[in-house]
Amino acid sequence: MICTVIQHRNLQEILDILEHCEMAEIRLDRCSLSDNDIRLCFSSDVPLVATCRVGEVLASDSSLNSVSASTVAEKRLVAAIEAGARYVDVEVDAPRSMAKRVRRAAMENGTVFIRSWHDFEGTAPLPVLRSMVDRCLKEGAEIVKIVTMAQCAADAGNMMSLYDGAAPGSLLAFCMGDYGRETRLGCLKKGAPYTYAALDAGDVAAPGQFTADEMRREVYKGFRFLGNGADTRPVPVPSSKSFAQRAVIAAALADGTSRLSGYTPCGDNESALRVAESLGARISRQGDVIVIEGTGAGPQSSAQDSFNVGESGLLARLMIPLAAMAARGDVSISGEKTLLTRPMQGVREIMRRFSVQTESLSGGNVDGMSDDTVCVPLKVSGPLVPSFTEVSGLHGSQIISGLLMALPLAGKPSKISVHSPKSIPYMYMTLDVMKKFGVAVSNEMFGDRDFLESDGDWSYCTDIDFKIRGGQRYHAADLRIEGDWSSAANFLVAGAVFGKVVLSGLDTTSLQADLSIMDILMDAGASLSQLDGSTGDIIVQRAPLNAFETDASNCPDLFPIVAVLAAFCQGRSRIAGTDRLSHKECDRGAAIMEMLEKMGVEAEIQDNALLVTGQSLAQRLLSGTLLKGGEYSSHHDHRMAMALKVAELGADGPFVLDDTDCIAKSFPSFLELFGQLKQQ
Repeated sequence: MICTVIQHRNLQEILDILEHCEMAEIRLDRCSLSDNDIRLCFSSDVPLVATCRVGEVLASDSSLNSVSASTVAEKRLVAAIEAGARYVDVEVDAPRSMAKRVRRAAMENGTVFIRSWHDFEGTAPLPVLRSMVDRCLKEGAEIVKIVTMAQCAADAGNMMSLYDGAAPGSLLAFCMGDYGRETRLGCLKKGAPYTYAALDAGDVAAPGQFTADEMRREVYKGFRFLGNGADTRPVPVPSSKSFAQRAVIAAALADGTSRLSGYTPCGDNESALRVAESLGARISRQGDVIVIEGTGAGPQSSAQDSFNVGESGLLARLMIPLAAMAARGDVSISGEKTLLTRPMQGVREIMRRFSVQTESLSGGNVDGMSDDTVCVPLKVSGPLVPSFTEVSGLHGSQIISGLLMALPLAGKPSKISVHSPKSIPYMYMTLDVMKKFGVAVSNEMFGDRDFLESDGDWSYCTDIDFKIRGGQRYHAADLRIEGDWSSAANFLVAGAVFGKVVLSGLDTTSLQADLSIMDILMDAGASLSQLDGSTGDIIVQRAPLNAFETDASNCPDLFPIVAVLAAFCQGRSRIAGTDRLSHKECDRGAAIMEMLEKMGVEAEIQDNALLVTGQSLAQRLLSGTLLKGGEYSSHHDHRMAMALKVAELGADGPFVLDDTDCIAKSFPSFLELFGQLKQQ
């Protein structure tokens, strides 16, 4: 990225300049800003570097001595950090005590700590330069900045040699002067997180510096970023199909009439409505409101002997226990498309514990299925009998969610102890929806010392006990369906890598597992902000992106788009949880590997994790390593298809996809909205 140096400007001038910058350094030693000005300035969404050289402060105010000058510099830097500075730059020559206090403030506020060394006279030999890098790292630098004056081409070459063996994204080294001018571009090509440029030709901060316009032409060569136009309308995020399907089925089971607002149609949601009608519910539509007259369901209250769940794996697993509870006899569950080839592991064994038999029907067998696995179409033979039992959560949460929804209708209590639970947030989403319809289930999570020390982090949970009181009934409710974080993830990554995107309709207090995309993006260094509370518009825009580590075991639907994100993050990212990918709409782990390899991205799956070696967009543009265009397969997987459309923004040619119709399963308007976004 290109960091524009802003100096000798007042607050209003700075704010006006920031509207046109992708990143900026605010020279607090050269700008006259009050404490309040600093707070306003660094609250900007633009990634900002706070710099305040002690020597410059001392030179600008003859009343100060070196001690008081360092105090002034420290105060300004800490104020910038607390206001939201993305980076803080402290020179090596600054007093060590001051540097330690600034670093501590940076650590407490999530600001990246830069330690810098400048030589305006010349360039030391390579061993001296390397020793300075080592010194900065020992003093806590997350990024080391080395800038010297190049007196000859060899000086520039030595500076670029510093990148050999440096950790990706950890070094920002270049030279000043005519001989060093090209290193300001070369550093990006070598993997520096950003480079510096002057606001204009009359405001050059150091010899050999490009202006921001010159640097943009050299680096981006006409590359078109998202959100550069005046029209930055928010992208409306569709309703969460995970939330919607649970709410639709709960409303169908309830006595009375429920109103579900914020509904947006997609293949899986429409399948849920058809299942609700099969249960006996009456459904009407009023704009984005679904009105459902429920059945007041109880044990063996339904004469229905078949349900078609479309292509929805969630709906199939929810309906197995619910059909066994509500139906008066055997029930067949059918489906279509990719669902017919998706084995449901663990289902048979779990259902046996509640005296329910499941059997794959003709055409519902997949090669290599184990004895405890079934596949749609299948037959369910009940009734569902309450039980105090233990089950494995290794194969996911959906069948457990079905049990949680069904067992409260039984005449007696139940208890389910889930060992090694996966996709835990989805179980709690189920409980949250049930609670809105008047059905309560108590629960308790357990774990080892890591779980206790993490203050209840789902990632460290080893067991969950669900205690279910029998004899309950669902009651009608009016509620708004949340926006879908799974769908939003594609636009969030697009904005973080390729420009700026505004999203509406999301709730950052949601229980949806895919809300984790926000944490992943923040760990990667993306710029994120939200307006007007937890349901306000979310803004994401480009910032220097670094490698990250995450465990996506609880949010496997994020894998395709997070893999694309990793391809543009400097360094090697690790995404754990690949064992959750085999039986999605496709073998998603294999599909992601095929996608990355064809794009020219170095990747491998090792020890239940996807490892991706990425490069910044600027590095790819300068080194000719943009993703490779050509023919790609979505494997009829909606998540893969959307991730491929986002990845295409960073390719050297168009992607030709074999199937985009599959996107309608979750997000029918995606291609239209994505096309509009590209025109903004």
